[in-house]
Amino acid sequence: MQSKQLADGIAAGRLPKGRIAENFADLHPPLAGHEAAVAADRCYFCYDAPCMTACPTSIDIPLFIRQIATGNVNGAAKTIFDQNILGGMCARVCPTETLCEEACVRETAEGKPVEIGLLQRHATDSLMAKNKHPYKRAKSTGKHVAVVGAGPAGLACAHRLAMHGHQVTIFESRKKPGGLNEFGIAAYKSTDDFAQAEVDFVLGIGGIDIKYGKPLGDTVTLDGLRSEYDAVFLGMGLSGVNALGLKGKDPQGVENAVDFIARLRQAKDKSKLAVGRRVVVIGGGMTAIDCAIQAKLLGAEEVTICYRRGQENMNASEFEQDLAASAGVSLRHWLKPVKLKAKGGVLTAVELEYTELKKGKLEGTGETVTIQADQLFRAIGQTLGEDDLGGAVELKKGRIRTKADGRTSLKDVWAGGDCTDQGEDLTVTAVAQGRDAAESIHKTLMG
Repeated sequence: MQSKQLADGIAAGRLPKGRIAENFADLHPPLAGHEAAVAADRCYFCYDAPCMTACPTSIDIPLFIRQIATGNVNGAAKTIFDQNILGGMCARVCPTETLCEEACVRETAEGKPVEIGLLQRHATDSLMAKNKHPYKRAKSTGKHVAVVGAGPAGLACAHRLAMHGHQVTIFESRKKPGGLNEFGIAAYKSTDDFAQAEVDFVLGIGGIDIKYGKPLGDTVTLDGLRSEYDAVFLGMGLSGVNALGLKGKDPQGVENAVDFIARLRQAKDKSKLAVGRRVVVIGGGMTAIDCAIQAKLLGAEEVTICYRRGQENMNASEFEQDLAASAGVSLRHWLKPVKLKAKGGVLTAVELEYTELKKGKLEGTGETVTIQADQLFRAIGQTLGEDDLGGAVELKKGRIRTKADGRTSLKDVWAGGDCTDQGEDLTVTAVAQGRDAAESIHKTLMG
């Protein structure tokens, strides 16, 4: 039952504390031992496994599932971590429905894939719970590498470098590590402060120091890092947010979806978080979905996602779209915002124009619709803070241009993750790029 505070505007306490706790419970509860054994038994252990090909980090999925089936859960975790040191978080947030599980032979034959994501979580959680790091550092090389950003790419790079015997210093702009995993993922996907537990696990190898409150471009410069360290890895993600591009100043009630999600992730008591009664989210990616669902879980009565193109063009997977719909979120397509309406400087509604494709180009039809709203979130993409790089690194379409191994236009600088022009903006892709860049750095430093 909802609380009494249901007036228009942005307010806290729309739902009782207990109800909110239920709403933000683990999206996919972990498998018990017997459940994991049964799930593992469904795997065909394909020799030429399509699931492995579909995994950006190339985890040997048939092998780790066979290890679970034979009772070697720790061995399964080691198989995963060999390729993906952040395999625990990836098991929680990877869009497995469009990667390994979509490629699964069982999915093709029966429409029901092996539960690869849950099996991966079962294995990694088991080993991490032992509080014993599975890797040891090689003998010190005497080399020191600077890593910018303590997100998935930076952590994966730092761990692999440390494993090879290099000393690593990470420069993190926030006062807490984790990057996207800590600040940018829906709270119901990463419960019980797992992101920080995973950071502690990664740092358990030793040889990695983190300096907080050190954004690139302030007291820390790329030229300075290049002169002081043997190599530099850039994994700072995307710090800017695209604007709606509308005339005038945004009224009160308009904010970035990423800021809302970060606030949710850091809140100790979510019942104290304020949310509108009628919420509109502009965008069609994972950030838009995560933002909309969580607004609904906090007690918003009406939540609407508006996307300028069709459903088939949304970056969010079909599973995530269905998840939003099941939470009560309305998804509307072929709409773009043209005007924000306000009273006394406070948002009251958003006017949107219907769109269509004409000769491959998106155009407005001239027909509009108005949706009442007291809160609007922008989720239309993020941008690289180019000024932080001082123009020293070559960019491509607003992101750092890199080769397959993460090399940038500067011989001693590598990059990976969302800040680059390679791959999709996924945690698992960032991990793969950080890992591969570390191997390239290691080979270069060792001659």
